[in-house]
Amino acid sequence: MKFDIIVIGAGIVGLATALKIKAKNPALKLLLIDKENKLAAHQTGHNSGVIHSGLYYKPGSLKATNCINGYHQLVSFCDKHEIPYELCGKIVVATSKEEIPLMHNLYKRGQENGLENLILLNQEQLKVYEPHVNGLEGIFVPQTGIVDYKQVAARYAELIQEKEGAIHLGEKVTEINTGNHECSVVTNKSSYSCKLVVNCSGLYSDKVAQFTHQKLNVKIIPFRGEYYKLTPEKEYLVKNLIYPVPDPNFPFLGVHFTRMIGGGIEAGPNAVLAFRREGYTKRDIHLAELGESLAWPGFQKVAMKYWKTGMGEMYRSFSKAAFTKALQKLMPEIREQDLSPGGAGVRAQACDRNGGLIDDFLILENEYAVNVCNAPSPAATSSLSIGDTVSDLALKRF
Repeated sequence: MKFDIIVIGAGIVGLATALKIKAKNPALKLLLIDKENKLAAHQTGHNSGVIHSGLYYKPGSLKATNCINGYHQLVSFCDKHEIPYELCGKIVVATSKEEIPLMHNLYKRGQENGLENLILLNQEQLKVYEPHVNGLEGIFVPQTGIVDYKQVAARYAELIQEKEGAIHLGEKVTEINTGNHECSVVTNKSSYSCKLVVNCSGLYSDKVAQFTHQKLNVKIIPFRGEYYKLTPEKEYLVKNLIYPVPDPNFPFLGVHFTRMIGGGIEAGPNAVLAFRREGYTKRDIHLAELGESLAWPGFQKVAMKYWKTGMGEMYRSFSKAAFTKALQKLMPEIREQDLSPGGAGVRAQACDRNGGLIDDFLILENEYAVNVCNAPSPAATSSLSIGDTVSDLALKRF
């Protein structure tokens, strides 16, 4: 059971990385492992399906470069493999005078990131794009689109297997031992050896990284995002995608409206601390994992800094009326009865010991491993580009 490279994690980033490794060096013996019995079971499978444009991210950052490159690769991939998608565009809406300078900064950032044909909209022009929206000014971003990332991930997996890469599902990695320029990867079912481990474990990326990276100064803090769906008779209120101007001090975009590629309109999400790493409902509690989050010095500093914002997010989690009020900022016609419970996702947010919520992608490497320790949104859009980045780091060893 010897391999050259073992990739841990069959979400969209792990799959894209494995695919790129096999594409660049087909002779390498590769194994991809995931503890779940299906592909894309967590962040990818609970994704809202947005193809991000790269508007928000600091120019030159890994997020910016990988999102824009990944965007073009993803669109080409979907064209080639006949995966349905739509570049419907979105509007970002300033609903108060205080948000207008922030929105203009976003417009400038988008231009710096190479986005073309962005359009600044006045109040009347906003109504052309979204007749029911409430806003003073806005930006139209034509590059934004929608897709089903589970379909994309499934096609990645098919191509890996066509290139003779192995995929083992239902195997949880319990131990990684290193020495003599080799790794021993132990799972609940078997044991494997390889020259290099590539860790794309998402919500457990820090746990897996600790097997090979002795002093890890980041911890994954899980944040749940909860959605409502517009009732079918109210779907006419939203044509495509409607976003607020994000708070520059908070790493979440705020509640927004998203038309889905399979039909329907999602409204949300909020952002609340999940009580377990894979806690998709309020009742999902894992005391040890919750205790780890609460005890992490970095999270304690985050909680002190953002306690007021956090309390508001938690209140919206338990109050449909409060959630509705937040949506009414963008769409005044929305009423509680127009919303039915939707899905939820959990974001794997890396937090350092000093209280920094890591904003950029974070990749750590050593002799035995390449650890992708922070890959939140726009990782799905960026997956093929992240796959290029990580595969290049891996293949330089061979």
